[in-house]
Amino acid sequence: MRLTIATPDSLLLEQDGVVSLRAEDESGAFGIMAGHVPFLTALTPSVVSWRDESGHENHCAVRGGLLTVRDGQQIAIATRQAFLGDDIARLDRYTGEGSQTL
Repeated sequence: MRLTIATPDSLLLEQDGVVSLRAEDESGAFGIMAGHVPFLTALTPSVVSWRDESGHENHCAVRGGLLTVRDGQQIAIATRQAFLGDDIARLDRYTGEGSQTL
């Protein structure tokens, strides 16, 4: 699958080869895999995680936003602010409103 993460200021990430993604909305955590039905949800401030074809796990803190799935192969996240990183605990500190930037 292809994942894009965009903020009002930039296209933060474009990555092909995403195998699975985990995110959170008001109902809780959910997962996306290839072939997922078309989907639109409002993300809560949280850490989005995804695994690529090589098995590497990637993470991005988002301060809310919208996640869409199209054609079972394209995941797009639009958010006000996002931070990529490998340290989930550190990223989690930056998901709340009023938090300082990294």
